[in-house]
Amino acid sequence: MQLEAKVREEIFEAIQSFQTIIIHRHQRPDPDAIGSQLGLKRFIKELYPEKNVLAAGTMSEGLTWMGQMDSVELADYRNALAIVLDTANQPRIDGEWYQEASKLIKIDHHLIVDSYGDWQWVDESASSCAEVLCQMIFDQFPQLNLTKEVAELFYAGIVGDTGRFQFSNTRSETFEVVSRLMHFGIDLAAINQRFNELTKEELDFMAFVMGRIVLHPAGVASVLLNQSDFTDFGVKEEASNQITHIPGRIKGVLSWVIFIQQAGHNGNYRARIRSKGPSINEVAMHFDGGGHAMASGAKVADSADRQALIQELIQTNRDYLGHSN
Repeated sequence: MQLEAKVREEIFEAIQSFQTIIIHRHQRPDPDAIGSQLGLKRFIKELYPEKNVLAAGTMSEGLTWMGQMDSVELADYRNALAIVLDTANQPRIDGEWYQEASKLIKIDHHLIVDSYGDWQWVDESASSCAEVLCQMIFDQFPQLNLTKEVAELFYAGIVGDTGRFQFSNTRSETFEVVSRLMHFGIDLAAINQRFNELTKEELDFMAFVMGRIVLHPAGVASVLLNQSDFTDFGVKEEASNQITHIPGRIKGVLSWVIFIQQAGHNGNYRARIRSKGPSINEVAMHFDGGGHAMASGAKVADSADRQALIQELIQTNRDYLGHSN
C-alpha cells in the first residue's frame, strides 16, 4: 500500500510540475475512454487553471454530447507530459506523438499486456478507468469537491463500462465511487437518457441485428455485420455499440461475438466478444486481441478465422459448463 501511495503521489506531482499536459485514450473511444479523458482534463484545468491541458484523438460522433477533442500538433509535445488512459497496449493508443512527450503516464483497468510509461497505475479489478481516476483523486485529495461537470463525465464513463451497473465488473467499490459523485450534483436522469436515446434508423438497425443472430452449440451466439448493412440503414459503424449486448439477452446464451467488417481493410473483421460467465479474454488473445474476462475484442481476416473463433468459444463454454453439448 505504501508503494501504491508513492506511485500515486508521483503521478500527481508530475501533473503539478508540467505546464503542458496532453491526454490520450484508445482508438474508437467508448464512454469510459471519453469520460475519463475529458473528466481528467477538466479536473486538472480546475485545479491548475494556468496549465495547457489538451485532449488528443479522434472523437466519436455519438459521444459529442460529452465534449470535444482539441487540435494537437507535434510541437505541443515538447517538454510536455502525456497521459494515456484506458488503453492496455500501445498500438491501440489514439494519437501518434505521445512518445514525443518528456514523460508518460499510463492509467488503466485492463489486464496488463504492455507495461509502458514512466509511471503506471493499473487496477484490473476496477469496473472502468473512470472509477480508477475517481479513486485516485479521492485518495489524493480527500477534502476536494469535484465540479458537477467533472463528476458527470466520470459518472458517464462508469455507466458506459458497467452497462448501467448490469455487468459483472460492477463491484461494491463502484457504488461507493458513484455515491460520492452524487454529492456533487450530477444529473443522473439526463445522463441515463443519453445512453437510452436512439434515432429511428438506429432502432431499425437494432431490429435487423436481432434477426441476424446465429445460435451455436454450448450457448454461443454470433452476428455478422458488413459495411453494406450500415449503409443500407443509414447509420454509422458506431451504431453497433448499441447492439453489443443484444445476443446476451437470449436465454441459454453464455458468450457471443459480433463480427464487424472494417472499411478499407480488405474485408477484415473486428470481433466484439462478450460473456455472462466463461472467461473469454484468452480466446481474444489467440486472434490478435485481448481485454477483460467478460468483454474483449479481436481481429479476424476471413470466414475461416471467424469459424475458428466461434469454435474456441464453444470449447471455452463447454469447459465452463463441465460437459459437452
